Amino acid sequence: MAVKKASEMFSKRLIEDVHKWGCMKQTGVSLRYMMEFGSTPTERNLLISAQFLHKELPIRIARRAIELETLPYGLSEKPAVLKVRDWYVESFRDMRAFPEIKDTADEKEFTQMIKAVKVRHNNVVPMMALGVNQLKKGMKLYENLDEIHQFLDRFYLSRIGIRMLIGQHVELHNPNPPLHTVGYIHTKMSPMEVARNASEDARSICFREYGSAPEINIYGDPSFTFPYVPTHLHLMVYELVKNSLRAVQERFVDSDRVAPPIRIIVADGIEDVTIKVSDEGGGIPRSGLPKIFTYLYSTARNPLEEDVDLGTADVPLTMAGYGYGLPISRLYARYFGGDLQIISMEGYGTDAYLHLSRLGDSQEPLP
Repeated sequence: MAVKKASEMFSKRLIEDVHKWGCMKQTGVSLRYMMEFGSTPTERNLLISAQFLHKELPIRIARRAIELETLPYGLSEKPAVLKVRDWYVESFRDMRAFPEIKDTADEKEFTQMIKAVKVRHNNVVPMMALGVNQLKKGMKLYENLDEIHQFLDRFYLSRIGIRMLIGQHVELHNPNPPLHTVGYIHTKMSPMEVARNASEDARSICFREYGSAPEINIYGDPSFTFPYVPTHLHLMVYELVKNSLRAVQERFVDSDRVAPPIRIIVADGIEDVTIKVSDEGGGIPRSGLPKIFTYLYSTARNPLEEDVDLGTADVPLTMAGYGYGLPISRLYARYFGGDLQIISMEGYGTDAYLHLSRLGDSQEPLP
């Protein structure tokens, strides 16, 4: 397909506007602020929230749209990346075309519009993965492309923030919110319960692919709760458990021994809640450890292969994913001030330490 720069696809005025807004300062918010502000979703608060998003989202979206135009090694010209860039510019255009939000009627209309923006961007991650694969096909050495790795870290971290802000605002409109929830945030989330649900989901995928799955044992205080976003935690634990299941399953597939269980330990500290996922799946060689957080390493098949419609089709779940699970899980942890560390013993197994900040007062990182 012919490569089209944004300047050929969109009006000159729109592109100038993107560059103008991309230079403006972003404003971060903390988990605690989102929780306190959203705890009383009055019409006035929803109006203030919409007015903030009306100014903030175009800045964040514009920054990414500009970056998508200027990527090294010709990544910006790849068809899948052009598609993502178009989504960002279209979303920027929709935001900027929306008039000033003055009353509840405006706010409701704005909420419908940002809901549509969120749906438009559903498949950004596999689409960017497809673009990176398109780049890799034409290159011999791609494991040291630090610039692209750093770009993707910034890009996906920003995406987490944009989706959190939109999702939080939209969810505050829910007329019957579940108990102890403020938008996406659960004020009394049980990490044990989320870990159990995520583990069951990962085991069902393992069963589907291998016909069996190792046991999973979870240790911790079942009554312990703290404020967090359950969907984020579910995604991270699911990813870690899925990797462990796969490693153990493949190591013991032809063995007479029963596959050893995966152990999950939930610890509540003063600063952090830490979740450790331990397996005896054989570990990762030390030389391979730096690669597990890169986006350019996976040999797994991308579920959005070249022949699919580049629209917003749902992406099927697989055990291998498309190699982005660990780096993206680490970004989800870092988004609210936590982190993810992997420690491995080659010949034995791997321990993943997922740290979640209990305090909830760190500002969003703003790439």
